Amino acid sequence: MLKRLLAGWLGLVVLVVCSLAGAEPAHYKIVTGPERGTYIQIGNDLSKWVAQPVGIDLEVVASKGSAENVQRMRFEPGVKLALVQSDVYQAFIDMANTGNPDAGTTIRPLRLIMPLYDEEINVVVRADSPLKTLADIKDKTISVGLLGSGTAQSATTLYRLMFGQPIPEQNVVHLSNEDALAALIVKKIDVAIIVVGQPAKLFNDMKPDLLSQLRLLPVDPNAAETTRAKQTYFPTTIRQSSYPGWLKEDVPGLTVKAFLVTYDYGLRDTVSNLNHFADSLCANFDNLLEHGHPKWKQVKLELPTLVRGWKYYGPVEKHLRACLANRSAAMSAAAAQPAPKPHTPCSEQERMLLLCK
Repeated sequence: MLKRLLAGWLGLVVLVVCSLAGAEPAHYKIVTGPERGTYIQIGNDLSKWVAQPVGIDLEVVASKGSAENVQRMRFEPGVKLALVQSDVYQAFIDMANTGNPDAGTTIRPLRLIMPLYDEEINVVVRADSPLKTLADIKDKTISVGLLGSGTAQSATTLYRLMFGQPIPEQNVVHLSNEDALAALIVKKIDVAIIVVGQPAKLFNDMKPDLLSQLRLLPVDPNAAETTRAKQTYFPTTIRQSSYPGWLKEDVPGLTVKAFLVTYDYGLRDTVSNLNHFADSLCANFDNLLEHGHPKWKQVKLELPTLVRGWKYYGPVEKHLRACLANRSAAMSAAAAQPAPKPHTPCSEQERMLLLCK
C-alpha cells in the first residue's frame, strides 16, 4: 500500500523526468575526492541515478578532497556540486568569523543541499607498532593527507582537540592515501590518518601480503583525549565485515559527516536544473539505496536543523521539503488503511449468491 501511495505523487516527478529526456543536457561538474575513495563513488551514483534522468550531464571530477572542493565549488566554472566534510566547512566559517576576508569570500555564498553519511577516520599503523590506541599518536610522525584534502583538516583538528596543541611541524607529512600506506610499510612514518567511508576500495584493493603489515588503532572510549575529540567528531565502529580480508574484529573509531554542497545560484536555468536534480534525488532515492555504494544505506532523506552559519540552498530546500511532506503523508495514509480481513472459507449461501470467488 505504501509503495502504491508513494508511486502516485512520484508520478508527477516521473512526468518531469520524461519531458526532459529529449532535451539538450546541461553540462555540470561535481568535485569529489581521490580515485579510490568513497566520495568519487558517491559522485558516480549521483551522476547515474539522479542527474542523468533529468537531462543533466554531471561530470564526476576527482580531487584531493574537501578543502580543494570548497575552493573549486566557489571559483571554478562548471562546478555546480561538491562533496565536503562537515569539519572542513565549519573551519572555513570559523576562519571567516575571525575576520579572514578570503575565507569569508569563499564560504559565505556556498549552500548545503543535504547531509549524506559519516566518513570514518582510519588511523593506521604498522602491524608491529608499539602504539595501542589513538591516544598514543602524540609526537609521532604522521601523514595527515595532502594539502587541500579533507583528511588533512580532520587529522590536524583531531590532534589539536586531543592534545591541546598542533602537530609539531617536524612530525607532519603530506602524502596521498596510497603513498602514506607505502611509507608506513617501509617505516618512513609512524601513523597514517585516512578519512574514507567504509568499505573503502583503498583497503580492499590492497594485496593481502601488504595489508597484513598494517592495522587500525582503536579509540579508547575512556581516554580523556577521546572525550576532547568528541567535541567535533562522533564515535563509530569500523566493521570487520567491511574489510574481511584485513580485520579480525570490529574496531571502535571516530567519524565525520559528509555533505552535498552547492552555490547560492540565482540564474533561472541553473535554479531550474538544480530543482529538477532535487526532484530526481527524491524520486530515485530507492535506486541509490539498492544500486549505489553501501554508504547510501546510512543516508536519511531529511533536512535537519543547521548550526549557526550554515544554510541550505533555498530553491532545492523547498523541493526536498515538499518531497519529505509527501512521503510522510503517504506513510500516514498507509498506516491508516484498515488491515485486510483474514481469509475465511465461503459458506454455502455465499457460494450460491456468487459472493465468493
